[in-house]
Amino acid sequence: MSTEEFSLFRESMQDVKPLRPKHHVIHHSVKPPAIPIKTLEDERQVLRDMLSDAYDPVELQPGDMLSYYLPGLQNRIVRKLRSGHYRIASELDLHGLNARDAKQQLLQFLHDAHPGHGECVRIIHGKGNRSNHKGPVIKTKINNWLRQHERILAFHSARPVDGGTGALYVLLRR
Repeated sequence: MSTEEFSLFRESMQDVKPLRPKHHVIHHSVKPPAIPIKTLEDERQVLRDMLSDAYDPVELQPGDMLSYYLPGLQNRIVRKLRSGHYRIASELDLHGLNARDAKQQLLQFLHDAHPGHGECVRIIHGKGNRSNHKGPVIKTKINNWLRQHERILAFHSARPVDGGTGALYVLLRR
């Protein structure tokens, strides 16, 4: 702006009075969102406790059938699973492993199972006939672990041709 333009501007604005604001607005700086430390700690503890070994509600025998369904699951789906009519997308064989290795492989298997590859898997846990006086260790643990896992909708002992009471059909959440 030249000096001539500036003086012309000042002359034209000399009678102008600033408006008083009717409402005074105070702008506060935006605070960062709070970090829910306790919630994060609780979630980490849940992950550590996931698939707890401390909960063994029932002593199983080698020939016992296993069955679990989330409440509200349609009867048609339950019947289809029980009769083995779902296509088996993948399979995990755990029999012969110790409990620690079986748990690790189960968690990895459930993590890697993609819903696009099918929603029903077969888990072979064995009948536990060689578990001496302790009963079927892996079978009992699998029954417990699957009931606690968030991806499990239902499971049922397989038909004899697919492993019988030594294997499970497991229906996964998509």
